[in-house]
Amino acid sequence: MTDGETGKAFRLAYVPGVTPAKWANIWTERMPGVPLTLATVPASEVVGLLRDGGADAGFVRLPVDRDGLSVIPLYVETTVVVVPKDHAVAAADEVTIADLADDEVLHPLDDTIEWTVRPGLPAFTRPATTAEAVELVASGAGLLLVPQSLARLHHRRDLTYRPVLDAPQSQVALAWLTDATTDLMEDFIGIVRGRTVNSSRGRTPASAAEKPAQRQAQKSTQNGSRRRAAPARRKGKGHRPR
Repeated sequence: MTDGETGKAFRLAYVPGVTPAKWANIWTERMPGVPLTLATVPASEVVGLLRDGGADAGFVRLPVDRDGLSVIPLYVETTVVVVPKDHAVAAADEVTIADLADDEVLHPLDDTIEWTVRPGLPAFTRPATTAEAVELVASGAGLLLVPQSLARLHHRRDLTYRPVLDAPQSQVALAWLTDATTDLMEDFIGIVRGRTVNSSRGRTPASAAEKPAQRQAQKSTQNGSRRRAAPARRKGKGHRPR
């Protein structure tokens, strides 16, 4: 970490449903001089925030407009259907899209799942957000298909959810502006990829880098001393008094 990085915050945005705590904790341990600021941002706004310089990196839901972006896909989420607890679907362990053919399915404006054909019957309205759609499910106005993390995020006691086996899935990725691939960005990439502190592909802290160099210098000095001493011992051994 350079003097210029000390005290500079690394700004991380993430979409609802993503839990960045494990990466944030590792950052705090490895980069104590660089605060990490976190901001939850709607899925449709993360890329714009990156392009405007409002964040250094973001966890996004694919697909996104990748123009000028570097993107590392991380994991895929199961798609689930959110239903009232007394709905017939709640009696099954898992369902298919065909099982929902006769149900009204809500399609919020912030939906991040790519549908070629939307499941079920169109609901009477398109709510603006997933949170509003969950409220409508609770009122009996329809069902809702979302990534599992969003179903957990908007959990209600009167609702439950079940995996939809053949539904498209949502993929979470790390994204940042390619032209803004700073040393701090490289550090965060290393953390997300699970690299250790001493990984050859990650940056090594100065204190850690100095120790091997110091050991090598000491080793060279010791080896040099032994090599210089050797000829004197051989000469002494070869001298015989007359």
